[in-house]
Order: sequence, then structure tokens, then C-alpha cells
Amino acid sequence: MTAPIELYYWPTPNGWKISIALEEMELPYNVTLVNIGKGEQFEPDFLKISPNNRMPAIIDPEGPDGAPISIFESGAILQYLARKTGKFCGPTQRDRIAVDQWLMWQMGGLGPMAGQAHHFLKYAPGMGHVLPYAQDRYRNEVNRLHRVLNTQLEHNEYVAGDFFSIADMAIWPWACLWEGQQQDISDKPHFARWLDLVGSRPAVQRGKALHGDKRAATRSEDEQKVLFGQR
Repeated sequence: MTAPIELYYWPTPNGWKISIALEEMELPYNVTLVNIGKGEQFEPDFLKISPNNRMPAIIDPEGPDGAPISIFESGAILQYLARKTGKFCGPTQRDRIAVDQWLMWQMGGLGPMAGQAHHFLKYAPGMGHVLPYAQDRYRNEVNRLHRVLNTQLEHNEYVAGDFFSIADMAIWPWACLWEGQQQDISDKPHFARWLDLVGSRPAVQRGKALHGDKRAATRSEDEQKVLFGQR
């Protein structure tokens, strides 16, 4: 029997990437919650696993050559799990290159830009910082990235082609929060189709729902100080 993977997790878009992957790949796992609002990501034991003090992270007790391995950074975790299982990384070498391209696009583009949009549109005003330039900058950049994705999906069922992959698992958790990023997707029909297609998958639904009760609609002043580097 496969030993469970230890998932260090909080219900955020980056956390959802890995809970979705584990559900899709049908891998057994245990969850250790890392309450990022309370600063648990800075605890010494967690920093041994994730030195950048970010979740998610995993420990696979059955890593390469059967030895345990810990992995941080959601993109690296997705690539590792895809290689471990041989699933969702693309059936051919060309497909795998396409998957990696779009995974990197999310890691370096959509994730950071959407995260900044959430910050300046939702959290910063509540902290007394209304910065129109920053709000416009990140709102517009997310819109541009959504247009890029819409164009890609015009001729592809999923992001990397006609197959569901870790690229979809990485992009969807951020893309599905388009309303909080103050986006209009009425002019992006292929993007909207794909959102519904991926969101209808039972494993995606289970991964996103994992400890959903812990996801706060608002954050206290102390939590904001922890999350935004004021501690």
C-alpha cells in the first residue's frame, strides 16, 4: 500500500493546486494545516520543509529510490507528482513541453499578477492604502493574461491541448477567482467554457473544498500584518 503523502496546506489558490492534484491522481495524503494568518509558515519545523516560508509543501515518504523527500513551491510539487504517477504531464514529449510552458506561465505570470490584484483591490484599501496606479496596473495585467489564455483555449479543449494536465490544475485555482480580481470575462468565451469544464471535475471540486471552512472572507488587522510582512 502506498504511504500517504504529507500535505502542508491552507485553502488558498496555491494550496488548491496540490489538493486538486492529489485528488486527481488518487494519491493518499494527510493534511497538516499551516495557518498563514497566524504565522505558522514561519515556524522552524515548517521552514525546514519550505525555507521560503510559503505553503504548500509536501513530504513524500516514498520519494526517489524509496527515500523520503520534502518539496516546496507548488509548480515543483506538481511536476514531481506528475512524474511520480506518470499522469497529467502529457502523453508525448511535445505535449510535456506544452504543459511545462503553461505551468511556468502560471507560476511567473498569472499567479503573481492575480495575487497582487487581490492585494491592492481587496486588502490594501482595508488597511488605509488606496493606490489607483497599483490597482489599475494589476487589474489590467490580469485582464491581459486572461486574454492570452482565452486565445490559447480557442483551439484547445484544455490549456496544453486536448488533455487535462497539471497546467490546468495550476491555472484554474487563480483563474476561478476572476471576480475578486475585478475582471469581466463576458468577452472571453473560451476562457469561461474552460473554467466551467475544469470546475465540473469531481476531483477539482474535492480539492478546492478541502478545509474550505478555514477560508476567511476578511482578515483581521493582525493577520494582515503577518501576511503582508509587517510583523
